[in-house]
Amino acid sequence: MITCRIRSTTRGLQLPAICCAVALAFGLSTTVNAAAPKNLFPAPAYVTLQGSNQVEILPSGKTCDGLPGAHYVAVNPDGSRMLVSSANKPEAYLVDTHDCAKLATFEVGPVTQGVQISPNGHWGLVVSAGNGTVTIIDLHTAKAVKTIAVGKTPHNARFTENSKLAYVTLQGAGAVAVVDMQALKKTGEFATPGLPHPHNLDLSANGKILWIRGLISKVAAVDLASRKVLAVIPVGLGHAGIDVLPGGRYVFTGAIADHVVDVIDPKTFKVIERIGVGQGPHGVRASRNGRWVYAGVTGTNKVAVIDTKTLDVVKQIPVSGTIPFWVAVAGHD
Repeated sequence: MITCRIRSTTRGLQLPAICCAVALAFGLSTTVNAAAPKNLFPAPAYVTLQGSNQVEILPSGKTCDGLPGAHYVAVNPDGSRMLVSSANKPEAYLVDTHDCAKLATFEVGPVTQGVQISPNGHWGLVVSAGNGTVTIIDLHTAKAVKTIAVGKTPHNARFTENSKLAYVTLQGAGAVAVVDMQALKKTGEFATPGLPHPHNLDLSANGKILWIRGLISKVAAVDLASRKVLAVIPVGLGHAGIDVLPGGRYVFTGAIADHVVDVIDPKTFKVIERIGVGQGPHGVRASRNGRWVYAGVTGTNKVAVIDTKTLDVVKQIPVSGTIPFWVAVAGHD
């Protein structure tokens, strides 16, 4: 279902009908809202500004600087620490979110990609696509404790809710690796037929389905009990992040080579809305109460805030630097 919704502007004018026609031609939803609601951030959102070597914390606008090529970011459950990977160095950084002090630098290998922090706050995980490895960090001691070979061109990871397993996409192998976080070793992998380059990923609210954003314009849903692909869903152009709304009502994904954030109904495996947000949305993350979704729009240097009840863009927030690539939220990361 693709809709075109014309809203009144702040001057009370209506967008001309031709805008709706153009939007429909490109499969976009057009939404213009008179005023943004208050309390868009029940908890802070952390946005990597890859072109400015920063992480910006919204809504305060505070920036943590000196993080070369700030690429992916993950935040621990209480929001006191963040783990940031570099897009141009073989490094990741552990940072105190309160004063932006860099607590540790980890050499993880070439082409550093996704970072994750386990729900129990114990483990950090950093991907090196160049080495085909993940580096495991003990966040209690701020030490790297083990590097695990996982397969060809890993990209990102997702912990299970109990922190006992991590799933790692193998973009170069068309598969997902499984890492046992108690034994700290890879225990297996499974293929993702129909999704040759699995990229970013998230888990369903009940932990039974792995949602995977492909490198090229597709999303797959994988049943973890049978490890069978349940559906492959066409979405916006290019690659992006993917996020399951708390409670599981919707799945959101961006499209870095497009203008849209797609909304998937997990019951039907269908895209039910395409929300126009601006050129190049990549990172997407819901607020921890599921009320809002934040999308980093790399081409306009803004964060679009989406109302998850109406599926409208309610605010476009300019960031202080360039290329807002990834978004993390304490309590929903």
